[in-house]
Amino acid sequence: MNVSGLSTRARVAVLVAAVVVLAAAGTVYVLRARAETPAAAPRLTPGATPAPSATALEPGALMTVGAGPASDSGMVRVAPGRGEGPARTTGLRCKRFYAAAGTGVCLRVGETLTIGSEAIVLDDHLREVRRVALAGIPSRARVSASGRMVAWTFFVSGDSYLSVGFSTRAGILDTRTGTLVKSLEDFTLDKDGRIHSAVDLNYWGVTFASDDNRFYATVSTGGRTYLVQGDFAARKMRVLRENAECPSLSPDGTRLAYKKRVGGASDPWRLYTLDLASGRETRLAEPANVDDQAAWFDDHTVMYSKLRGDSSDVWAVPADGSGRPELLARDAFSPAAT
Repeated sequence: MNVSGLSTRARVAVLVAAVVVLAAAGTVYVLRARAETPAAAPRLTPGATPAPSATALEPGALMTVGAGPASDSGMVRVAPGRGEGPARTTGLRCKRFYAAAGTGVCLRVGETLTIGSEAIVLDDHLREVRRVALAGIPSRARVSASGRMVAWTFFVSGDSYLSVGFSTRAGILDTRTGTLVKSLEDFTLDKDGRIHSAVDLNYWGVTFASDDNRFYATVSTGGRTYLVQGDFAARKMRVLRENAECPSLSPDGTRLAYKKRVGGASDPWRLYTLDLASGRETRLAEPANVDDQAAWFDDHTVMYSKLRGDSSDVWAVPADGSGRPELLARDAFSPAAT
């Protein structure tokens, strides 16, 4: 549109209209972020380094992000064991967080439409090692068991993933070689023995095997979701099964935990595990809707966040389908067992 010939009043009107459109777009992003993570997380101050005594990635600790009305909402916390003792606040603010073997990843979102989102790679004292400029709203984060591979998922706009114009971008960083893949859509996908290259591909929810090359993730195409297995070095993936989202590989590498769409329209998600050798699925004892990428506390326990009003809590449940849910951390989400 050419505005050079318009009157001053008309040009002002055009500018105001543009500002309104941008504000509306920003509102959509914020609403999606609130739906994805119950606690708003302020921007991480560049260069800020919490005190090492409060932030070391201690083996056997439970790390979460504060949620809800708590004073440390949006801050990464660390608690001993299965949350038996009081959690300490690290001073690090993230929308999503994960850590393993001395490597952490903090996903944050820009404060305005002109400031992009980032994935911050951290060392064993949560000091910044590298940051990767990204776009969208943080959704999932994961680090391989060795600490070498880092993955993330962001909601972005402009594709056809959702009717409101949102889709996902999943990326992987090899911290040892520096190899960066910003979108898994660059990989080849094998579906039903053929290369599948539809324009509506969306990936999310990455989890890594112990060799730091094989990984699992979710792909959406044609209105359906599938579990895929990937080969990072070969830049290839293949579909394993339908209706299995946000996978998480057990520490011993034998089982995947994921959510399945088996409930009603208002509460569709239930947690399952899959034995990779036998292909047998087991429904876990959590009866409620869980829209999260689960994590493993150990080989016998799956943990996850569950919404509660304007907040969320971290729960755990036995991986064999027995028992019942156990509350690990109140007003928290994004759990990681270090």
